[in-house]
Amino acid sequence: MASTIQVRVDDELKMKSDKLFKDLGTDTTAAIRMFLTQAVAYNGFPFEIRKNVAEQKPYRPMTEEEMLAKLENSRNHVNEGKCRDADDAASDMRAKYGL
Repeated sequence: MASTIQVRVDDELKMKSDKLFKDLGTDTTAAIRMFLTQAVAYNGFPFEIRKNVAEQKPYRPMTEEEMLAKLENSRNHVNEGKCRDADDAASDMRAKYGL
């Protein structure tokens, strides 16, 4: 059995999406079906959802004090044995994920 989904969209959006999907060799209905299939496969949106990219600044410059504090923290982790060899970690990931 097949279900029907009805969605109201702006006429201009519909026109632009119809043209885009036609240029890509498909149609809007098939594109929506692909989106739903991928959403189920990803168990979420099959793309990143975020606020206005221009406003985002995930990385800010660190002050010299912050950098030195992070380096000290890293040295302490090494001295306490709270780190692993990078080659060992990469090897474990390859084995775990079949890479």
